[in-house]
Amino acid sequence: MPFNEDIVKRAKANSYFREVLATGPHSQVVVMSIPPGGDIGEEVHDDVDQTLVFVEGEGEAILDGEKSAVGVDRLVHVPAGTRHNFVNTGKVDLRLYTIYAPPEHKPGTIHKTKAEADAAHEAEH
Repeated sequence: MPFNEDIVKRAKANSYFREVLATGPHSQVVVMSIPPGGDIGEEVHDDVDQTLVFVEGEGEAILDGEKSAVGVDRLVHVPAGTRHNFVNTGKVDLRLYTIYAPPEHKPGTIHKTKAEADAAHEAEH
């Protein structure tokens, strides 16, 4: 189904760890919110490219062991096979939207917290 929204406004309003907004045959749009001191969790997507755009807060990207700062208006592209994590190093939620290609999560997925997302991942694998 086509998707046409103000993605920055939607990402800034999001308080869930992960919410899938749109899923197509080749890509997926997701908003995320990472609380202060929290992280996405180190992972590798073997067959999925991921692009993340940060709209609020500040943090750190860790890509194959290399650390760099992320914050408002920063775009990070994570090619398939790259070990990665994103950590909120600020005092407010780190908010972003991300594109997975191909889709990574079931359409309509909502994980209110990282703990909920981790439990769902364990149940699937």
